Amino acid sequence: MASDVREVLIAGAGIGGLTLACALRRQGLRARVLESAPLLGPVGAGITVQSNAMSALKRVGLDGAVAAAGAEMTRAVILTPEGKLLCETPLEPLTRELGAPSIALLRSRLHRVLLQAVGEDAVETGRAVTGYQQEGRKVCAQVKTGDPVEADLLVGADGFRSVVRAQMAGDDEPDYAGYTSWRGVSPRADLVSPGRTCESWGRGERFGIVPIGFGEVYWFAVAQAPSGGRDAEPRAALLRRFGGWHAPIRELIASTDEARIVRTDIADRPPLSCWHDGRVALLGDAAHPMTPNMGQGGCQAIEDAVVLAACLGAAPSLESALRQYERRRMARAYGVVRASRRLGAIIQGTNPLLCWLRDTGMRLTPPSAMLRKLRDTLTFPE
Repeated sequence: MASDVREVLIAGAGIGGLTLACALRRQGLRARVLESAPLLGPVGAGITVQSNAMSALKRVGLDGAVAAAGAEMTRAVILTPEGKLLCETPLEPLTRELGAPSIALLRSRLHRVLLQAVGEDAVETGRAVTGYQQEGRKVCAQVKTGDPVEADLLVGADGFRSVVRAQMAGDDEPDYAGYTSWRGVSPRADLVSPGRTCESWGRGERFGIVPIGFGEVYWFAVAQAPSGGRDAEPRAALLRRFGGWHAPIRELIASTDEARIVRTDIADRPPLSCWHDGRVALLGDAAHPMTPNMGQGGCQAIEDAVVLAACLGAAPSLESALRQYERRRMARAYGVVRASRRLGAIIQGTNPLLCWLRDTGMRLTPPSAMLRKLRDTLTFPE
């Protein structure tokens, strides 16, 4: 165990921050989580915890609880807007090979599982980290409300607009991908097949359907759009845009509570050359924000958390632990960032010829080839 670390301060009680807190406790380290939100209420829509992240969670004993909180994904299907099949990939072979399923679930259920594991007493709400100072063998975090907090290590798990990252590496501008997304949760699980995730690809538009268990379906829509757009009536706007696509897209949109439809512009940031500075480190979206085209944002944050805790538990010093963390994680995470950006450019294409080539390529790709492409992403590196 790193001899100069006993207490770790975590900025952000999201998926990465809570997973880290759980993993640190298994290493015998104290974790203290500071969260800017005044309450830990339901957030977001759905999320996929794919085999790589489930394998990481298995290392800290959380895979069973996460699996029970969602639904296993057994088939991945790509369709045209008219519902014609482009590609169908069975996921069970990879699940057997990797020893871990891919689970889809409500984001708030995943958050609840993690919060129960770490204990609500470890999370201090309404305590936004606004900056930090390092002095000798300690780091002191400034907090918006209350006194500064001192610890042996500060981990910025404070998301896409990370304050910790901004102080460490500068507040670089987000790189807008050129498209925006809408996400929602419908109670009409009767309209879909259990375990069958689906994406339908149009020209500059797509729609995804993901059963998440408990009678619910997570859906997402993506479209080329200028950044900063807003909808006065998002459900009506989505019905105008996607209502003529194949069933059950119209029904899923129409059955979704409009208050639960979230619109988010898609962006990432330029890669950093280093994820730590002295006694401060970055994790998840604070370190490597990525587009959601591969569904790996939360998965990579989980990988980060489990690996960082393992490094702190095995290395002789904090500096060596953080360097080992970077060696094990940076190439992996940035590889997914780049792959996700490339995939988004292909899927969101608007050129008719290129879209025809894209669709034809998917029709001609055998499931075995798709599984080979997925294997590297869905394998948690030891």
